[in-house]
Amino acid sequence: MSTSDLQPDDSTPAAGVSRRTMLSRSASAGLGIVMSGSIPGLLGSAEARFLREPGYGPLIVDPAGLLSLPEGFSYKIVSQAGVSDLEGGGKVPQDQDGMASFVRRGGGSVLVCNHEIGGSEPLKVPARAGLTFDTTAGGGTTTIEVDRNGNLVRQYVSLAGTHNNCAGGRTPWETWITCEETESTLSSGVRHGYNFEVDPFSQASNQDPQPLKALGRFPHESVAVDPFLGRIYQTEDASKPNGLLYRWTPPLRSLPLRKGSLSRLADDAGRLEAMRAFTSGGALVPDLSVATVIGTKYRATWVDVPDRDATTTSTRKQFAVADVTRSRKLEGMWWGDGGAYFVASFARFTDGSAAQHDGQVWFLDPHRNTIELKLRFAYTENQDDDPDGPDNITVSPYGGVILAEDGEGKQHLVGSTRRGQTFFLARNDLNGSEFAGPTFSRDRRTLFANFQTPGYTFAIKGPFRYQF
Repeated sequence: MSTSDLQPDDSTPAAGVSRRTMLSRSASAGLGIVMSGSIPGLLGSAEARFLREPGYGPLIVDPAGLLSLPEGFSYKIVSQAGVSDLEGGGKVPQDQDGMASFVRRGGGSVLVCNHEIGGSEPLKVPARAGLTFDTTAGGGTTTIEVDRNGNLVRQYVSLAGTHNNCAGGRTPWETWITCEETESTLSSGVRHGYNFEVDPFSQASNQDPQPLKALGRFPHESVAVDPFLGRIYQTEDASKPNGLLYRWTPPLRSLPLRKGSLSRLADDAGRLEAMRAFTSGGALVPDLSVATVIGTKYRATWVDVPDRDATTTSTRKQFAVADVTRSRKLEGMWWGDGGAYFVASFARFTDGSAAQHDGQVWFLDPHRNTIELKLRFAYTENQDDDPDGPDNITVSPYGGVILAEDGEGKQHLVGSTRRGQTFFLARNDLNGSEFAGPTFSRDRRTLFANFQTPGYTFAIKGPFRYQF
C-alpha cells in the first residue's frame, strides 16, 4: 500500500528523528558522531547547504494498522505465517527472525529467513525428508523467492529440526549461517547450540544438515565473516554469566573458504577464542556496559576457549571474571566498512551489568584489533517513543546502519546516519512484537524486514538516499 496520501502522526518526532538523537557527546568522526549545537554553528554555510535532517520525515499512520512509514514509502506483505503456502504443503511457520537477501536468477531476491521456534509453537518448520537435523525440534529456515516488485514467487523449507534459530549472518561465498540460540539437549537426546549453513540456491547442498561444531556450541545469536581472512566472529546472547564475543580462525589448509567448506571440517578444526578488551592504559574491561561516550575504543585480544563443544560446562563459564570481556544481550552482527558491527541490546544492574543502557552498537576493526562504541541509547524509564533494545542489525548501502527494535513500547526500524544521528524509518502499528531481519536487496531498491509475531515478511520501497 502507498502511504503518500496519509496524515502525519503527531506523536512521531519531527523529521523522523528519534527523541534520543543526541545520545552522547563526542568529537569522533564516522558512524557514531553525535553533534551538539546547530549544524550551521558547527560548519560553514557552504558545507551546511549540503546537509539535511537525518531520515525521511515523520512516519505516516497506516490505515491498515500494520506498518507506518515516511511519506513516499510503501510496503507489500511478502509472506505471512499461517496464511501463505509452503511449497511441498503446509503453511509458512511462525517466529520470523534474522534474514539475508541474495540475488535471484532472473531478477528479484532470494531471502533466507530464520524461524525462532523453541517450544510449543503450533506453526513449526515442517520436518522435510533430508533437510531435518532433529525431528523433535521445530525451528529452522525457509527460503523466500520474490520478483523485482517484491511479489512472492515461492517459499520452501531449506532447513528443519533445529532449535531457536535467532539471527545469523551471510557469507562472502553467498550462503547463510543460521544460529541456534540455545545450549539445550532435547528429548531426543540430540544436543543443540550450533550453527548450520544454508545454501539459498541449491536444495541439494542443504541435504543432510550438519552442525558446524568447529564454531562452538553455545547460545549463538549472530555471525559476521571476514571476507579477507576467513575469520568468523560470533555473538552470544546468554546470562548467568553474561555472554561473550568469539572469534573463529580457520585452518590455513582450508582457505579460501567456499560453499560446503565449513561442514567438511573436523569438529576441532581451527581456533575458537573469546575476546578480552583493554583500555589504552592496559586495564581489562570486564563489562562493555561501562562505555558511555561515543568513540570509546578498546584494544581487543583473544584467548582460547578450552572446550568449544561445552561437553560439561558452558563455554562462557569456562572463564573467570578477570579472563574475558562480557556483555548483556549481545545480539545482531553484520559485516561492513571493513569490519563487524555488533549490538548489545540493553544492560541493567539487575542482570549483573556494571552500568545501565538501552542499547549499544560497536564496530570491531579486525586489522587494528580494536572495538569502538558507535551508538549508545541511554537508559530511560519511558520507553514508548524512545528507541530501546536494538536487536538485529544491517549495514545500509546508503550509509550508517538499520536496527530492528526489540524493546518496550512501540517497535521501530531505527536508522542511523554515518555521523550517528538516529531516526525512525518504520513503526509496527499492529502490536508490540519486535522487528527482525532487516536486509536490503542487492539493487538497494527494497528493504525487507519481519514482524516476529504473528509472522509477517515485508518488502519496503521508497526514496532511499545516502545518509551522511
